[in-house]
Amino acid sequence: MAESSRSQVFREGLLEGQVAVVSGAGSGFGRETALELARLGATVIGCGRRPEPLLETAELAAGLPGAFEHEPLDIREEEPVDRFFDGLLERHGRLDLLLNNAGGQFLAPAESISPKGFRTVIDLNVNGTWLMTHAAATKAFIPQESGKVISVTLSPHNGMPAMVHSGAARAAVENMMRTLAVEWSRFGIKTCSLAAGHFSTDVIRTKYPREVVENIERSIPLQRTGKAEEMAWMVAYLASPAGDYISGTTITIDGARDNWAGPWPPESVATKSGEMPAEKRR
Repeated sequence: MAESSRSQVFREGLLEGQVAVVSGAGSGFGRETALELARLGATVIGCGRRPEPLLETAELAAGLPGAFEHEPLDIREEEPVDRFFDGLLERHGRLDLLLNNAGGQFLAPAESISPKGFRTVIDLNVNGTWLMTHAAATKAFIPQESGKVISVTLSPHNGMPAMVHSGAARAAVENMMRTLAVEWSRFGIKTCSLAAGHFSTDVIRTKYPREVVENIERSIPLQRTGKAEEMAWMVAYLASPAGDYISGTTITIDGARDNWAGPWPPESVATKSGEMPAEKRR
């Protein structure tokens, strides 16, 4: 059973009747977003490469006002992606939202990334996003003349050392969403990106070097990492009627990290001005 059948933020039934696809629904942002959309009454179809995490999400979604369906899917494979959308349209007759959340990368110095490693990240984050978006549009959104695509990317945008492959991929996705927002506007389709900064997820806690994890909060002006539910709330907002005029942009949710690294004022500036440094006010 889910911890709560009610959203902490939105009114009950806000997304009742909507059908949403969430890729990477077995963990992190994808899982929390799938649960939030189901709390608000949506029918959510979650997908991911491994069935076990999806089953865990399904257990948490049991008893929520909406519904959670799931099936394994490799978003990099064209025919399985086509079958996935054909199946959900046969069952539900429509699609309202696609959240491109599935992705992946690894920390590595640029000079050590092999051509195969670079292609792998591009294939998952760019080609996979394109296959999902194209299938959703051609099979559902264009015929019904409505639909929303939200693609999760990354912040900061000013360069991420040891993440050149992911930075290149996410920049491509953001431009893809900007372009499609114009080209598909004639079909009533809205597309945008949601650039996530540092969030307290299992990936951050378990896959990153300890020195990086211990210093993440200090690098963020708000001096804390984000919570997965904060991403889910933004997706729910965009999926609701409140998001109907938002398209062709990148919304950055990162505690101001895109604009500045660390607290303000830093100790050197505070000392000169006589103000207490941000680190000592907390």
